[in-house]
Amino acid sequence: MNSNPAPAPVGDFRCGQIAVIGRPNVGKSTLLNELVGAKVAITSRKAQTTRLPVRGIVTTESAQFVFVDTPGYQTKHGGEMNRRMNASVRKVLSEVDVVLWVWDAARLVEADLAGLALAEHSVNVIAVPNKVDTLLDRAAFAEKISEVAAMRSFASIVPVSATKRTQTKALMGEIEKLLPLSEPMYDADDLTDKSERFLASEIVREKVFRFTGDELPYRSAVMIEKFETEGNLRRIFAAILVDKESQRPILIGSKGETLKRIGTEARLDMQKLFGGPVYLELFVKVKSGWSESALVLRELGIT
Repeated sequence: MNSNPAPAPVGDFRCGQIAVIGRPNVGKSTLLNELVGAKVAITSRKAQTTRLPVRGIVTTESAQFVFVDTPGYQTKHGGEMNRRMNASVRKVLSEVDVVLWVWDAARLVEADLAGLALAEHSVNVIAVPNKVDTLLDRAAFAEKISEVAAMRSFASIVPVSATKRTQTKALMGEIEKLLPLSEPMYDADDLTDKSERFLASEIVREKVFRFTGDELPYRSAVMIEKFETEGNLRRIFAAILVDKESQRPILIGSKGETLKRIGTEARLDMQKLFGGPVYLELFVKVKSGWSESALVLRELGIT
């Protein structure tokens, strides 16, 4: 997904990695997509949408920002997959230059503080209360900001609305101040470090989250069986994994309507992202206990 070389570093060019952390469903992936200007991370209203760190890249004349969207840190749920997801968050935090701690401006809870505690050894932490457009009590929010400011020494506190694009430019300015002087890590027109194959699997998984019930998304995964290119056309064959035979009809739906809707919406998103026609074929596989299988998790990239 690149063709141009990265800009030559001159004088005060800055480059660094920025972790985006927070509990599930505070808008981390939506914020990342808005900052990057493209959909590189999937979104939904459900927890566990992000399972792997995803990098989104922004290059300007003066800096290169490498954002790392992380899984929402889980404190309630155990299991092998959640253990690996939590470990990936800790690993990312040990490697980045700046941390964006994202929380819902209308609701700061204990799980938010657990995520912040992970960044206790990070020097450059920016507090980012998101969804400020939904606030009903501005006075209470101002008090909450004062409480947050007393928790630790933040580099800055920047309230934003990712969906309304409020204060996102100001946030980029605050981040750039904290990036180290460095050569760029990626080519100038790279938007992500992930392959089209990975992005295709994530887009399908997003639609599973969006069009099925509350429990099924957490019991499902997407594996790309085949990804072929022919000129500008991409042929993609993807398996949706579920835990139990009883989950198959839920995913397929009456007369196949649910699976058809997932496929149609995913294909349209892929065509927009990849800039060309996509042939997408979906099928459902039952793989009992896949989320506890080290082999399957490795195949899915959850290490």
